[in-house]
Amino acid sequence: MLRRPLYLLIALLVLAGAWFLLPFEATPDGAASDPNARGGPAGMGPPSMDGPPSRGGPPGMGPPSMGGRGGLPVAVVTAAVSEQPLVRELKSLGTAQAREAVEITAKVSNVVTTIQFEDGQAVQAGEVLIELDSAQARAELAAAEAAYAESLSQYQRAQELLPTQALSQAQFEQISATRLANAARVDVAKARLEDTLIRAPFKGKVGLRRISVGSLISPGTVITTLDDSSVIKVDFGVPEANLTALRVGLPVVIRSVAYPAQNFEGRVTSIDSRIDTESRSVLVRAEVPNEAGLIKPGMFLNVSLQRDARTAIVIPEEALVPEEDRQYVYVVAEGLAEKRAIQIGARRPGVVEVIDGLRAGERIVIEGTIKLRQGGVVRDLAPDAEAPTETPVAPKRPTEAN
Repeated sequence: MLRRPLYLLIALLVLAGAWFLLPFEATPDGAASDPNARGGPAGMGPPSMDGPPSRGGPPGMGPPSMGGRGGLPVAVVTAAVSEQPLVRELKSLGTAQAREAVEITAKVSNVVTTIQFEDGQAVQAGEVLIELDSAQARAELAAAEAAYAESLSQYQRAQELLPTQALSQAQFEQISATRLANAARVDVAKARLEDTLIRAPFKGKVGLRRISVGSLISPGTVITTLDDSSVIKVDFGVPEANLTALRVGLPVVIRSVAYPAQNFEGRVTSIDSRIDTESRSVLVRAEVPNEAGLIKPGMFLNVSLQRDARTAIVIPEEALVPEEDRQYVYVVAEGLAEKRAIQIGARRPGVVEVIDGLRAGERIVIEGTIKLRQGGVVRDLAPDAEAPTETPVAPKRPTEAN
């Protein structure tokens, strides 16, 4: 029976200790008040209907919402949405080749007597580049022409004697055959004499001279090179997966490390009929005008094949707000931010194509998207942005105490 009063005494002591350990807060009047005074005993004041006052504001107002309709404006930078030309590029590597290129060699073994070109000289088709020793060839031509003249004279006399039957038909045919053979020997001698003159087969520019006067050259000896570089051929490989996108006439842009700030434009002229079994690519040839001669045969080139040219809406990549597998942007209208889902397409360095969700002329946020929320108030810092007419939102007045 004595334990029950003891338990009651302990419980009262615990409640009294908890009462004195509770924290107190300052009231608007500066007096200490118990936070449990709401609905407490009489004399502690009426309960507050607005909750504890917020810092830096009147009682009853919560902290301002950043970017909310009733909060402070968020400083952002916007850009206008516009349509721009967009092409899909297929990049590859290629090697420059001259439209026509040949190594100048001799057809016969002979000694060089005259060189009629300078290194790097532009020459015309048929222009003589090298003269070889022609003494023997001229002598052979003279002998062949003499033999032909004699056989021609005999042929003419035989024609006069044939009607008188002083000459048989067989003899006449033999004389005629001799005349034809001697005429052929004259042609051969003229060809051999012509071989002593080495001419340019087409218009172009010769390379470095590799022989000297007095050199004994033989067939296959390279005298110099000749290139027609007015048009450059570029051969490059395209993966077979892109075979259906290829066609003659597609534009290409050629770049070289020698001219980093310059682009050379051309077009596809032919597509190989076979797929390479090792690289699984098809060889494509493009031709690029090169009247200035900046591109040299053999140069390593970067090729950009332009396909599917069109006009599309393109936005800066930093405007995207990815969430899971979807892409969003913030559209600004009348000083408020609207979070809008978009569908993107092709990408280029720094920009992305928008297939659906935006119209040309709208303004989107490109800087400051992290602080924005749907319907938030914004302050546009872009130089070309129009200042929106904002309606100030009046702060809530604290609920008066009863």
